[in-house]
Amino acid sequence: MNNYINSPIANYKGTLYNLPFNMNTFTKLWDDVITPSDALQKIESQKKITQESPKNLEEQAISLVGTDIYEKLVKGYTEKQWGRDAKDLPSFIIKRLPVRFTFNNNYFNDRYQGIPIGGYNVIIDKMLENVEVKLNTDYLKEKEKLDKIADVILFTGMIDEYYNYSLGHLEYRSLKFETQYFPEIDNYQGNAVVNYTDRETPYTRIMEHKHFDFLDTKGTVITKEYPCQWEPGMEAYYPMNDEKNNQLYEKYRELAQKEKNVLFGGRLGNYKYYDMDKIVEEALKLVEKLEK
Repeated sequence: MNNYINSPIANYKGTLYNLPFNMNTFTKLWDDVITPSDALQKIESQKKITQESPKNLEEQAISLVGTDIYEKLVKGYTEKQWGRDAKDLPSFIIKRLPVRFTFNNNYFNDRYQGIPIGGYNVIIDKMLENVEVKLNTDYLKEKEKLDKIADVILFTGMIDEYYNYSLGHLEYRSLKFETQYFPEIDNYQGNAVVNYTDRETPYTRIMEHKHFDFLDTKGTVITKEYPCQWEPGMEAYYPMNDEKNNQLYEKYRELAQKEKNVLFGGRLGNYKYYDMDKIVEEALKLVEKLEK
């Protein structure tokens, strides 16, 4: 593993802010904020907390971080990500927003952080050494034949597709990527990830790949990430974990628990958002389950 630390930058209409929300962010947002107590007082003064529970994501976010942070760094990005107005999104999507009163741009608190040197494909290549791999194969179309050659099936596709949408369609969000190579530019944005938090910019972020692995190479490659509505035939990236979809997933999960030789895993199989470290942890738990 290398020593990459995730420290995104937010670009709001041409002004740059550090993420996650910390003292670097606050002193850039507000000229009269110098100390942590200044920042706390400013945020508290902007919070709108009603006697009732927040009815939607907008109310929830403002109750956590106030209006300035919400308007500039949460609202537009979130609406692009989910394709809905923040007032139409359920409040539980944002259970908490990390707020730090230190000058620390490290997005995570984990003791050990990094990315595999050379990328995750290096790990995958090693895992698949001497393993038969079939590409361009639709398991569900060849299910009967493939089930005969395996003691256990680990299905990481969409759980509703596995059951032929018999209980209804779960909703997902997809992504479109626009990748560009600049042979004459060695450093495009100076950071691995820059989030574009205004609503008008159609993409949510730009990734500059060389900064993930500290590559000192000529030229650079960037990728713009455009969220979009998932439709059949597209890659599903994010489950829409609102109340309606979660209730439908629970019905599919009940079916899955009755399977004798089929396990469901991953974001799509479990209809749950996972960071990379959590999905590795879940995979190891499945290995332990199989060993027993």
